[in-house]
Amino acid sequence: MLANLDLSIVFPAFLAGILVIATHVPLGQRVLARGIVFIDLAIAQVAGLGVIVADSFGWEPQGWRVQLAACVAALLGAGLLTWTERRWPDVQEALIGVLFVIAASIELLVLANNPHGGEHLKDMLVGQILWVTPTALIPVAVLYGLILAVWFLGREKIGQKGFYLLFALTVTQSVQLVGIYLVFATLILPALAVRGLPKSRWLAGGYLCGIAGYVAGLVLSAALDLPTGPVITCALLAVFMLMTAVWPVSAADQRS
Repeated sequence: MLANLDLSIVFPAFLAGILVIATHVPLGQRVLARGIVFIDLAIAQVAGLGVIVADSFGWEPQGWRVQLAACVAALLGAGLLTWTERRWPDVQEALIGVLFVIAASIELLVLANNPHGGEHLKDMLVGQILWVTPTALIPVAVLYGLILAVWFLGREKIGQKGFYLLFALTVTQSVQLVGIYLVFATLILPALAVRGLPKSRWLAGGYLCGIAGYVAGLVLSAALDLPTGPVITCALLAVFMLMTAVWPVSAADQRS
């Protein structure tokens, strides 16, 4: 059943998943607490738009210009959401949804005359986690290490603008590693899964949920010869449901 489990491919994908989990679990818990759940989808879509626009110029997919385009697009999106939250906080979630739809629509327009447009869009949505290499993960690990250091040492000092900046930088890289769908699932499902635990265990529980989902998804994807990104997303959902059944939210309400 596991004849397709090639460790030379699966292990780098697992390392990529660990990097994404390390940053997305704490950021996802903050996103859920602030009630701006769809910000990750919006910023991810904007970063994806940057990649697709850069690709339309014929730039090398892994080149620095594409990375810069994705980062600039995500930072512009984050800056716009910072401004809208300050100006219209009562409709911020709606504006996040508008940004997502507009970015997605522009992507479709840019890809309209591209013969490989469908393939590019699919890669952006579901990712290409199985094709990452250990060498390509080194700069990502450095960036995520810096982001985690800032988050755990100074998250109370960076404020709203700092949060959006860290979020944009993180999501920009994650979208290119695992795709938009898996970025959203990794941010939100572990955060939802730990609501029945004491707050002191939320971080550890979130990491447990994320790691279990990625491991199960990678193994099942290889065993069943199915697309890896969607399988990991479904595996995260299964782990979330299991954790919610074991530690229901009502238990946390009783302790508070």
